[in-house]
Amino acid sequence: QLEESGGGLAQVGASLKLSCAASGPSFRDFAMGWFRQAPGKDREFIASVNWSGRDTYYATSVKGRFTISRDNAKNMVYLEIDNLKPEDTAVYICAQSDSTMTTSLARGYRHWGQGTQVIVSS
Repeated sequence: QLEESGGGLAQVGASLKLSCAASGPSFRDFAMGWFRQAPGKDREFIASVNWSGRDTYYATSVKGRFTISRDNAKNMVYLEIDNLKPEDTAVYICAQSDSTMTTSLARGYRHWGQGTQVIVSS
């Protein structure tokens, strides 16, 4: 089970840190990812982190502003967003992969959270 938190209303240019709490003993065995879905748009891959946290992979559109990390001792995954833009407005969804390695493919993820809403206002 995955539960996201940390979303809300934020100003353009601000930073935000999203959290994803995972339950289950196998958390540290699998890669994790973040996706987002804006109103009227398809779900979009944002970032992935491998099982150990040493390897990360980002969508080109967010590289440099987004940082994914994990804490296996706490069963947590994080997504830090810097310099928020109006186009970052979306529901951000945490997902657990069925592999140890990073992946941008939605079909590579077997468990999904409900998401946390981020609204960026100018």
